Amino acid sequence: MDLFLLKKIISAMIMPLSVILLLLLIAIIFYRLKPKLSFSALLIASALLFLSTFPPLSDTLMAPLEDNYPAFSKQEKSVDYIVILGGAHTTVDRLPATSQLKSSSLERLVEAVRIYRLHPEAQVITSGFAGGDISSNAEKVKQAAILLGIPKHKIITENFPQDTEEEAQLIAPRVINKTVVLVTSANHLPRAMAYFEKYGVKAIPAPASPWVKESSTKQWNYYLPSAKKLQQTTTVWYETLGRVVQWFKSW
Repeated sequence: MDLFLLKKIISAMIMPLSVILLLLLIAIIFYRLKPKLSFSALLIASALLFLSTFPPLSDTLMAPLEDNYPAFSKQEKSVDYIVILGGAHTTVDRLPATSQLKSSSLERLVEAVRIYRLHPEAQVITSGFAGGDISSNAEKVKQAAILLGIPKHKIITENFPQDTEEEAQLIAPRVINKTVVLVTSANHLPRAMAYFEKYGVKAIPAPASPWVKESSTKQWNYYLPSAKKLQQTTTVWYETLGRVVQWFKSW
C-alpha cells in the first residue's frame, strides 16, 4: 500500500468522530455480553461527542494554532511570489471552478486574490495533486483564480505535491532567496512555515480564514453543541497530529 494512503487511512481512523462511532459500536456489541464495558463505552462516546461539539472548548483548542501570525498587509518592498498551498475540490463541469473548490481551497484563494491586488507585480503559484480527481488541485485553483481576475500568464502550477512537506520541497528551488508570501489556512500556517523554512524559504505568512473570530458579545446559542464545532475540533486534532509527525521528522 502507498505510504501516503496508509497515513491518510490511519489519521482518519483516529479522528474524533471515528473514535465515537467505534465506541458506540462496542457499546452495541457488548450490550448483553459485558454490560459494564458497554455502559463505559457509551459514556465515553457521549462525553467525547459533547466535548468535541462544545464551542468554548473547541475554540480554546483552536486559538493557539491560529494566533501565531497577523493578517497580511501591504509590504514596503515588492513581492515576487504568492504561494497558495493545496486544499481540496471536486470537479463538476457544469459548475464554475470557484464552486468546485471546497472551503479550504476557496478561502486560501480569496486571501491570495486580496494579496495579489495589493501586489500585482507578484506571480501566483498554486499547488496540490489530484487526489483521485481528474484535475489537480493546483489546476482547479488556477482556473478559479482566473475567474477572479488574476491573469493566466501570472499563474504557475505545481500539480504533484501530495502533502505540505512535498509542497515545500518542490516549490523551494523556484522561490528561494525571493520575496514570498505563503497563503494557507490560519491553523495550518505554523506547520507550513516550518516546512518551508526547512527547505530554505523565509516566507511572509498570510493566514486565511481563521475559525475563531473573537467577539465581545456571545449569544446564548454559542454555548450549545454544534456540528460545525465537531468539524473544527477534528481540524485541531488533524493539525496537532501533523505537528507531532513534523516534530518526530525533525529528529
